[in-house]
Amino acid sequence: MLRLGIDLGGTKTELIALDSTGEVLRRERRPTPSGDYGAILESVYQLISEAELVLQRKGSIGIATPGAVSARTGLLKNSNTTVLNGKPLDRDLAQRLGRDVRMENDANCFALSEATDGAAAHGRVVFGVILGTGVGGGLIVDRQIIRGRNRIAGEWGHAPLPWARADDQPGAPCYCGRRGCVETYLSGPGLSRDFHERTGTWQTPEAIVASARGGDSLAGASLTSYVDRLARGLAAVIDVLDPDVVVLGGGLSNIAELYRDVPPLLSTYAFSDGVDTPILPAKHGDSSGVRGAAWLWS
Repeated sequence: MLRLGIDLGGTKTELIALDSTGEVLRRERRPTPSGDYGAILESVYQLISEAELVLQRKGSIGIATPGAVSARTGLLKNSNTTVLNGKPLDRDLAQRLGRDVRMENDANCFALSEATDGAAAHGRVVFGVILGTGVGGGLIVDRQIIRGRNRIAGEWGHAPLPWARADDQPGAPCYCGRRGCVETYLSGPGLSRDFHERTGTWQTPEAIVASARGGDSLAGASLTSYVDRLARGLAAVIDVLDPDVVVLGGGLSNIAELYRDVPPLLSTYAFSDGVDTPILPAKHGDSSGVRGAAWLWS
């Protein structure tokens, strides 16, 4: 069976083609058209058509996208690619392609990928975390996506930062309309904002981490604060779900210090006499979401 997955991100769209064993037959990325819904549909159509032409067969189609399909309206909601909100994206793609598609939140797809054949394949309850331009989460139990009644299970990025301190206040505005969401602290822009507040200058997360490793005290303070905030956020998740494994993905998951410094802090914040929950990097890296999209037809 040929499985095609599409990861429809804000800046890039990726296609992957997997055989029945998970072997990669084709992978391609191209920029996501900005602010143009029709152009996004056409870009996805072209990626799939070209792949099937090269592979000389049709496959199942899974789509990973920011946001979720509303159980009330059937339209996409909560996407930080705001041009997609309020659109029947899955139905429009199905009509354009002439066959059914399955669509899921990108963090759900990431978590499904890692729970299927990735870093968390040994865990029954898996919480997948995206730390990138935004902050997302996906919950998997027995290799099945848990969507929730309102299809927002795992959306820890839009909860308030737990145990907020004076230096966390008042919190930056979030695109969801609230202020001080976890996403505003733990996303890449959140780390850059923290450094700007300390120094008056803007740096990328990669530059901040490099400066911290080089001994820059203000960069070090930003990284230390990020680690502590991540530990607080994950401790609240652990209090509710107590997963077997937490897997990190997204650009900030490449920060090695997270795997060393966050786990000891979890016991400080979680409601337990100790926490031994493994915090692991994604096995499939930034292609995990697109692999999960393909696995939607498992």
